Amino acid sequence: MGDATTNGRPESLPDLDEAGLLLDVDGAVATVTLNRPERRNAMTFATWRGLAAIGRSLPPAVRVVVVRGAGPSFSAGIDLGMFSGEGGGLPDGSDAEAADRFIAELQEGYTWLRRPDLVTVAAVHGHAIGAGFQLALSCDIRVVADDATFCMLEPALGLVPDLTGTKPLVEIVGIGRALELCLTARKVPAEEAARIGLAETVVPRDGLDGAVRGLVKDLLAVDAGAAVATKRLLWQAAGNTLEQQSAAERREQLGRLRDLNAR
Repeated sequence: MGDATTNGRPESLPDLDEAGLLLDVDGAVATVTLNRPERRNAMTFATWRGLAAIGRSLPPAVRVVVVRGAGPSFSAGIDLGMFSGEGGGLPDGSDAEAADRFIAELQEGYTWLRRPDLVTVAAVHGHAIGAGFQLALSCDIRVVADDATFCMLEPALGLVPDLTGTKPLVEIVGIGRALELCLTARKVPAEEAARIGLAETVVPRDGLDGAVRGLVKDLLAVDAGAAVATKRLLWQAAGNTLEQQSAAERREQLGRLRDLNAR
């Protein structure tokens, strides 16, 4: 269950200023804004922990989550200040169990965006680099401005993408293209992103907010129970055989029929 809200914000949620985040909850819609425009919304450990806290605290009435960036970019990725110790220090990997727990805690800031009770929308403009690219990949739908650029920069920094982005990237573009994008760390413009499936919609920069509002309106017009059941089905489809998926469809439809009958 989520928490009660005060001025559109769950009461138990910690202060998000340090995390560089804003949260607005308006009925069934929550808007999460990356809010470090002076650093092109570069992300820190506090950012990822703040995102995880938002996921744990959302009121149950929320059906749609929009993730956006303040200023000229969605996110320039990891704040490189953390490599110089400004961000509290990266684990050195000498304690494998501790490092594993550390990374898993940060990944929680991304994994909740796949919950079946939510539809998540990334509104992407400007740079979506590294951790920012992975945040966009964690969302169900990406609405992209024509000035957007994606880049998986981590291998160029001697790291791997570890914020849950590798699975959706491979599922969307295939292993060959994913290898090429990651191992060259090249920039992918909005038009190409749409062509290879990384963006569902590309719109002019000044039309991004309006396009997202229209999409949210359409998403909320669909029956809530049917939306949850359908998202569950679609997420499991790739890993199921046809027989397994057919059985899953039957189970979900029986649940829908029972729910409709009870109204």
